[in-house]
Amino acid sequence: MKETLQYVEQMLDESPTIDVTETFERLQTVLAELKAKIDARFELTRDPSSEEFDSYGTYPEGPGGRIEAYTGPEIDWMVHSWLGNPKASFANLHLTVWLGPQVNVPHLGIALLVWPEGWFYQDFIPRVNLVEQGEHYDRHYAPLDADWLRFKEENPDFTWFTSRAGFIRESLSSNAYCYSFPRAQQHIDAVRELLHARVDDWLRWVDEAEPVPEADRPALAATDLAIRRNIADRDPANVMGVRYFGEEMTGRLVRALWGGDRVLPRPT
Repeated sequence: MKETLQYVEQMLDESPTIDVTETFERLQTVLAELKAKIDARFELTRDPSSEEFDSYGTYPEGPGGRIEAYTGPEIDWMVHSWLGNPKASFANLHLTVWLGPQVNVPHLGIALLVWPEGWFYQDFIPRVNLVEQGEHYDRHYAPLDADWLRFKEENPDFTWFTSRAGFIRESLSSNAYCYSFPRAQQHIDAVRELLHARVDDWLRWVDEAEPVPEADRPALAATDLAIRRNIADRDPANVMGVRYFGEEMTGRLVRALWGGDRVLPRPT
C-alpha cells in the first residue's frame, strides 16, 4: 500500500488551489449522521464556552469555522467542529467523544480533511496502557483487527498517512485508520460505511460496559484530560489555524477543543 509522509500544510501548498466546497459539504453530512446517532443515545448539553465559536472567520468568502462542545452525565467532552477555507482547497472536520469515568470504554475519535485530496482518521483513543492491560485490548481492539486488515487490503486507492510528528504516531492505537484518498464519491461512501460501523461498535461497548468503581474514577478522569489536552495542543494541523487566524485566536480554539474554558462541570 502507498504511504504519504507530508505535513498537512505541505500537501496543501504543493497542490493546485481549487474549490472543494462540494466535498466539504458531503463530509459535513457524514459527520452530522454520526452525531445524530450519538445524540440519540446520550443526554448532552452544549457548554456555553463554545458558543462564541458558533461561527468565526469570514466563511464562505474566506477562512472560517465552528466549534460545538457538549457535556453530559456520561460524556465528559464531545466536540463537533470544522475549520478551513473550502474555496481554497482546505477543510478540517472533527467529531470526538470523550467519555466520563463511569465506564472504561475507549474514547471515539473521528476527523475528516480535504487538503485538497480527501483524508480521514478514526480511532478508539486508548485510555489505558494496552500492553499492560491485555484484557482491555482483547475486548475492544482484537475483535476489529480483521476488519482493519481487510480495509487495507481491499482499498488500494487509499494511501496510508504516517504523521511526521512522533507524538501523534504514539497516540494511535494498532487499529487506527489514517488514510488519504481521491475525492471520488465511492471513496467517501467507503469512509461513511466504515465510520457508521465503528460508531455502532462504540455505542454497543458503552451499553455493555461494567461500571468503574467510584474510587478509581478520579484517576481515570485525570488521565483522560491529560490525553485530550496533549493531543489538542500538539496537533500538527494547528498550524493551519495560525495561518488563517493568528496565534492568539488559534490558542483559544485549541483550548475549546480540550475544554480549557469549560463552564459546565465534568461528570463524576
